Amino acid sequence: MKRAVFFLLPLMAGLSWAQQGTPSDEPTPSGTVATVINFPVEKVQTPSAADLYCAGFVRKPEPKKNYVAGGSESPFNTNYGNGEAIYLNGKGYEAGQQYTIIRELQDPNRYELFPGQFAATKAAGRPYEELARVRIIDTRPHMAIARIEFSCDSVAPGDLVVPFEEKTLVNFHPPLRFDRFALASGQVSGRILLAKDFDSELGTGGTVYVNIGANQGLKVGDFLRAERLGSAVSRDPVDSLSFRADSYEMTQNEPPVINPTMLDRGHGPIIHTDEMPRRGVGEIVIIGTTPATATGMIVFSLEPVHVGDVVELDQQ
Repeated sequence: MKRAVFFLLPLMAGLSWAQQGTPSDEPTPSGTVATVINFPVEKVQTPSAADLYCAGFVRKPEPKKNYVAGGSESPFNTNYGNGEAIYLNGKGYEAGQQYTIIRELQDPNRYELFPGQFAATKAAGRPYEELARVRIIDTRPHMAIARIEFSCDSVAPGDLVVPFEEKTLVNFHPPLRFDRFALASGQVSGRILLAKDFDSELGTGGTVYVNIGANQGLKVGDFLRAERLGSAVSRDPVDSLSFRADSYEMTQNEPPVINPTMLDRGHGPIIHTDEMPRRGVGEIVIIGTTPATATGMIVFSLEPVHVGDVVELDQQ
């Protein structure tokens, strides 16, 4: 009998916790019937150390005084990884100090993922990749020798050297219901400027860079809703082609007219895509900030998150 009692106690405790923390206890907005379609339960992914230290960032250009000059196998080897020795050009190095190796990037893709992307990115700064953490093991008159202790990607000559900074760990909230069709709350908002590796569509675990930062009160640990406006597809030169279909259904007597222009002569229902509800597509946790930008990791997504999607501070 004792065995049964000891077995049931942790089970009952788990049920009690589940009842207290269940997302179904959260209030539902007036005029809403909560279903798995409009109020799915979030299952968030916690950032790992690699997610934090390999995230990269967008900010104003860094000075190029300290940089990687090569390694012990130069010039025969131009890419260096964990455990290898590299030579650092510049001044101010001391044995035992840690530094981060970063790379100033350029996007080889010259196609804008949303109108005005290039201008908005230029105004925010430059994209940088975080490559490795190194420790100075020796100094010489013109260069320092460092050992790569942790690498996200291979290090190459010309990569920049900046002081190492500890990353702040992120505290996560319990499972919550995600209000997929929530109205704009009036909180701090912006948009996704770029994504890591210049991706255009991302899922859970992806890294994005947004055009709001510490100057707007954003801090590490804040959560942003990623949302797509109804007009977003209609402004895309490729995706909007589906709106120009002659008919959605052959049996309709008067097919609808989507975003009518002066040339349209249809008599069917008129649909304006900019009046469609904004659609929540995921949630992003902030893992790094600069004055004008922030780096975020997608911790929950219902569908692919796009570069250009709107983001808004989530007060949940």
